[in-house]
Amino acid sequence: MSNSTIPANGTKVQTAATGKDLRFAIFVVAYNAVTTLRKVLDRIPKEAWDAVEEVYVFDDASQDDTELLGQGYKASRGVDKLKICRNPYNLGYGGNQKKGYEYAAQRGFDYVILLHGDGQYAPEMIPQFIATAREKRPAAVFGSRMMGGSALKGGMPLYKFIGNKILTTAENLLLGTRLSEFHSGYRMYALEALKKLHYSAYTDDFHFDTQVIVELFHQGQEIVEIPIPTYYGDEICYVNGMRYAKDVMLAVLRYKLFCLGLVRCDWIGEAGRPTLRYPAKRSPLSSHRRVARMVPAHARVLDVGAEGNYVDELKSKGCEVVGVNDRPALLDVASQYMAYHVRDLDAQGLPASEDAGRFDCVVFADVLEHLRTAPAALSAARNLLTERGVLIASTGNVANWTVRLGLLFGQFTYKPRGILDESHVHLYTKKTFRRLVEGQGYQVVQSKVTPIPFELLAGRGRITRGFWKTVEYVYYAAARLWPSLFAYQFIFMAVPTNGVGPGSRSA
Repeated sequence: MSNSTIPANGTKVQTAATGKDLRFAIFVVAYNAVTTLRKVLDRIPKEAWDAVEEVYVFDDASQDDTELLGQGYKASRGVDKLKICRNPYNLGYGGNQKKGYEYAAQRGFDYVILLHGDGQYAPEMIPQFIATAREKRPAAVFGSRMMGGSALKGGMPLYKFIGNKILTTAENLLLGTRLSEFHSGYRMYALEALKKLHYSAYTDDFHFDTQVIVELFHQGQEIVEIPIPTYYGDEICYVNGMRYAKDVMLAVLRYKLFCLGLVRCDWIGEAGRPTLRYPAKRSPLSSHRRVARMVPAHARVLDVGAEGNYVDELKSKGCEVVGVNDRPALLDVASQYMAYHVRDLDAQGLPASEDAGRFDCVVFADVLEHLRTAPAALSAARNLLTERGVLIASTGNVANWTVRLGLLFGQFTYKPRGILDESHVHLYTKKTFRRLVEGQGYQVVQSKVTPIPFELLAGRGRITRGFWKTVEYVYYAAARLWPSLFAYQFIFMAVPTNGVGPGSRSA
C-alpha cells in the first residue's frame, strides 16, 4: 500500500471521529448495465457485504432494463441491504454522482465507496478500501491501476495507457501532486470531506472526478492510493477520449489561472479558517518582495492595507511597522505589527499624526486602486511623513497584454483577484498612476515593474518550481523592455516635492 498525500496547507484532515464505528456504503453508478450489473453484485465479497450498511445502485435513466434487473436481483437473493434507484432522466456521470453523494449524506454514512456497474473495477478490492479507511481515516482512498505495473498486463489498451500517463504527468506537474493515476473511477470518499467540497457546482460530465481531486488538493485534504487490478472486457465505453482529455486539462488550467486571479472558478471554494485576501508572494521579483526591499532600513513604516505579507522582512531590517486596514486582522497577522488600526479609508481616512505618529515610509502596496478617495489618501500620507520620508505605492497595469487580449475578444470580466480584481474602483496604466501620485505633491524617484506571478502556478515540485522560475525571469526581461505591455504591476517610490529623496532610477 502506498500513500499519496495532497497537503496544500501541510495538515491532514481527519474525516471521521475517532473512537466510533464507521458506517460504510457502496454506491454503484450504472448506465445500460443490464449485462454486467448482476456479475458486479455477485463479485462483492461476503466480507464487504457484512461490513457495509447499504449497497445502493443509481441507474442513470438507462435505455435497457438495468433497473428491472437490479430489482430482480434484490428479490431473488433476498438482499435487504441492496437499494435500487432510477433517475427520472439522465443526469450524466457527474450528475449521477452528485445525487448519490447527497443520498449518502442524508443516510449519515461515514464513507461511501464508488463502484462502476460495468464491471471495469474489481469489487473484490472493497475490503482493502474499508481497511484503509479504518486505519488511516483519510479524506479519500483511490484505487490506482498504475501501481505495481499491472495496467498493461490487465488488458489496458496501449493508447489508453499512454494517454493516462501523459495526462497524469501533466496534472501532477501543474498541481504539484504525486498521484500515480488521476483517472481511476474506483474511489472511496469520507462524507465529511465531501461536505467541504463544492461538488454541486462541478460538471455533470466525466471530468467530475478531476474536479474532485483539484478541490481536495486546494483544501489540503488527504488522499491515499492503493493498487487495484486492471480489467477491460466487453463493456461499452461512453467516454469520448479526446474530449475527456481536453475537459480534464481545461479544468486543471482553469484552477491554476484562478490561483493567479485571472479567471473565476465557481467550483472552488475557500477552505479552512479565514484567509488573507491577498496571500504573500515569495518570488524575488514579486511586488511584495520588491516593496520590502525598497523600504529603507531602520525606518518607521506605515503599512496601509496591512496583511502581513512582508512585515517579517521589514522587521529583519530593523523597521518598526504600524498597520492600517479596513477589517480586523487574523491574530497571527496583527501580532506582527507594533500597532494595528482598523479604519475605512474612504470614510475615515488615514489616522492623524497625533494618533499614529510620523513615519519614515508610508506603503500603499496594491491599495490605491481599491479607494474612491485615493487622491485624499495620498495627500494625507504627506502629513504623516518625516522630513526625509518616502512613499512607496504599487498597482496593477490595466494595459497588460492579458487585459488587451480580452478586450480584443470583447471580454472585460472582473475576477476575485489580479489586475481586474472585482473590488477595484480605479484602474491605472503607468502614466495615469504616475499622474495620480505626482498630482498630490510627490516626485517619483524610482519606478519598478513586476512580472505575472508565475510562482502561483509552480506547485511544490522541484522541477515545476524551476520551470516556472525560468519563465518568470524571461517574462521579467520582456516587462522591462516593454513595461506598458508586459508589466503586471508598477511600483513607485516617491518623495514630497519639497523633500529630498534617493536618486532617480528605474528597474
